[in-house]
Amino acid sequence: MPTNLTLFSVNAILILSTDDQTRILTKYYSAPHHAQPSSSASSHNNNYPGANPYPSVKEQKAFEKGLMEKTNKTSSDVILYDNRVVVFKMESDVMLYVVGGAEENEILLFGVVLALRDSLSILLKNSTDKRTILENYDLVSLAIDEIIDDGIILETDPVIVASRVSKPPAQDMIAVKNIDLSEQGLTNLWDFGKQKLAERMRQGL
Repeated sequence: MPTNLTLFSVNAILILSTDDQTRILTKYYSAPHHAQPSSSASSHNNNYPGANPYPSVKEQKAFEKGLMEKTNKTSSDVILYDNRVVVFKMESDVMLYVVGGAEENEILLFGVVLALRDSLSILLKNSTDKRTILENYDLVSLAIDEIIDDGIILETDPVIVASRVSKPPAQDMIAVKNIDLSEQGLTNLWDFGKQKLAERMRQGL
């Protein structure tokens, strides 16, 4: 029976500029719960399941630079780079990447990058470019968080992702149209609250 069952699938999501190869938005993940390395020697590497393979910004930028150079030379949407499965899609002047472990299912990862691409297309009204992403950075970041949480895939339906990001959940919205906000209405609300509190206190005695 497998002992390393985990939902952790994604090491990183990257949105990079194709013009100057700079990072626009990047998120690297470590598994929220993982078994600690058994030996002191292994505790200093990043090869155990769920470890962030690029913990420092310097390592991340070096990885991103090499990744851009690699993908610029290929027409495939899936590559193996630095012992990582990488799936990607190009949109206008940006590149969308999803990075997983060497043993990860590329079809699963490809579903994530498609969900990201289509969610951004809906949210940004078919203008998925560097400038629009920077102008709507909060929406883009929230969309990624709806798709991936700590490296775990939560949702791949772009319509659902976009709807969650673009408006608050219905259960969190307060129906204020039927609330009387006049002085008398607020007084009545205060009196009602005091009455209910008194009833609760009597029931507790």
